[in-house]
Amino acid sequence: MLSGMRKRVVSMWFPRLPSDRVLRARAQVTANDNRPFVLTHHEKNTDRIYCLNRAAEAQGLHRGMGVSDARAYCPELQSQPADTVADARFLQMLARWSKRYCPWVGLDGADGLMLNIAGSAHLFGGEAAMLDDMRHRLARAGLSGHIAAANTRGAAWALTHYGRAAHDDIRTLPVAALRLDAKTDTALQRLGLRKVSDLLALPRATIARRFGPDVVLRLDQAMGAQDEVITPMGEVPHYGVRLTLPDPIGLAADVMMGTERLLVRLCDKLKEQDMGARQLQLTLRRVDQGAQQVELRLAAPMRDADRISPLFERGIGAVDAGFGIDQMRLEATQVEPLLNAQITTATASRPDGLDDLITRLGNRIGLENIQRLLPADSHIPERSFQIAPAAYSTSNGAWSRHRPRPLKLFPPEPILGAGSQPPTRFRWRRMSLTTGRSTGPERIAPEWWLPDEAWRTGVRDYWYVETREGRRLWLFHTPQNPGWFVHGEFA
Repeated sequence: MLSGMRKRVVSMWFPRLPSDRVLRARAQVTANDNRPFVLTHHEKNTDRIYCLNRAAEAQGLHRGMGVSDARAYCPELQSQPADTVADARFLQMLARWSKRYCPWVGLDGADGLMLNIAGSAHLFGGEAAMLDDMRHRLARAGLSGHIAAANTRGAAWALTHYGRAAHDDIRTLPVAALRLDAKTDTALQRLGLRKVSDLLALPRATIARRFGPDVVLRLDQAMGAQDEVITPMGEVPHYGVRLTLPDPIGLAADVMMGTERLLVRLCDKLKEQDMGARQLQLTLRRVDQGAQQVELRLAAPMRDADRISPLFERGIGAVDAGFGIDQMRLEATQVEPLLNAQITTATASRPDGLDDLITRLGNRIGLENIQRLLPADSHIPERSFQIAPAAYSTSNGAWSRHRPRPLKLFPPEPILGAGSQPPTRFRWRRMSLTTGRSTGPERIAPEWWLPDEAWRTGVRDYWYVETREGRRLWLFHTPQNPGWFVHGEFA
């Protein structure tokens, strides 16, 4: 920055960034649509509103509200699960777009940007014209954005979040505009310190002593007494390659050949950055300007072109080439770090063929629907395992600490029996069974720190019982209240 140049900071705040992103991507709906729409996420065992458009707010809905309650207020409500990863990518895209105004652009949380426009406003006819151009372009793109400029980052943030007019002064704004936490904000208001001007009227030593140094720091940052750096966003590596064809192609074999060439180039890029692809998107542009897309979700991060290529066959086989395809574009839309050491470890722990099989099945029914059992840190049978998507989990071998567990677990079913040894003969599920061999007991005590009605009766002594009729059952005896139960069955 040139010596003596006045610093000017622009704050962009997108209060409806997630919902705007989804709505503008729909061909039949825009961000200005008058139908109530919300994005939801699962929190505390219920679906809650994560973000909503203006139409939903007009119906009295708000963030954090339960979705079932929201539908009672607004039966015509439309909803969709939130995607925070896609939201972050969209904000990164907005940051790259903002570099048309200045080279110094940084992220501000999950829904804002900060721009240092010192020395660049004159290129747009002045600061006012630059801000008007920003607002016009964002509105045309269907984005709800609040924009303000000030001499400091703190003041610019305050004006976008709490300012109501272009001529607002930060001194007239509430103390929450200083980016204070909710607890501190409440404490200040209880003492009658509701505006920034109320804090400025107090001695600095009093503020620091009563409310801590953070309040003084935020006040100094907003008023310019303490400098605050805007960290520019680094260039994000782009994992995409393109192939323009001299003549249109339409055969699946030709498209596969082009895809293989693109994969080699893309995997080289991934290797340079020690990354692996988790999701790939192949875009095929036709001569009639239409486009076909083939998306491939991988069960593990990969950058091996020879392994990935066959996984595209099914998707490419379903492509409608029309009058021919003249351009191909392959992009890794989701990547993960993948060091060479990780590749060696993954190959040793899980064969490549299993990952490829999960990928093939997952792209038909969804990767999240192919699940596996994983050990959990509990000796209680019902809590000793968890279910997780196979593509995003690996086993840590914790089950080796336990004795063998049955393949099937079900709620305990009582049987007749006396004493602490498994009954010689018993009846279970209308079957008369005879004990051939039994192994045990294995005593399991309840976890007293967790409430569980099924285990309030006390300890259980478990036995592995092989019956002469071929059934292999898991029985337990409750010594404190004598009784026998069947809890599971082995394969």
